[in-house]
Amino acid sequence: MRPSDGMEEIRITAPTPGTCPVCASRHDRRDPHDRDSLYYQNRFYKKHKRFPTWEDAMSHCDAMTQAAFREKLKKQGIITETQIKEEP
Repeated sequence: MRPSDGMEEIRITAPTPGTCPVCASRHDRRDPHDRDSLYYQNRFYKKHKRFPTWEDAMSHCDAMTQAAFREKLKKQGIITETQIKEEP
């Protein structure tokens, strides 16, 4: 067994054809990535040395999509970093 320093040792197979190449989930390219996808978390961590947030997952979306998605998350009791900054 070789020494491991964490996430760099996890290997997850490539996305299947027809799925998002970033998060390995099926979604419209204009919609947020699947923040909970292990493929996305692993890929993101390797690049940024931290796990992705919902804001990261929707950073490529237009402002209207981000606002709609934040509202859906809020209804599920999930508060994003942007919503925390906006509260007084």
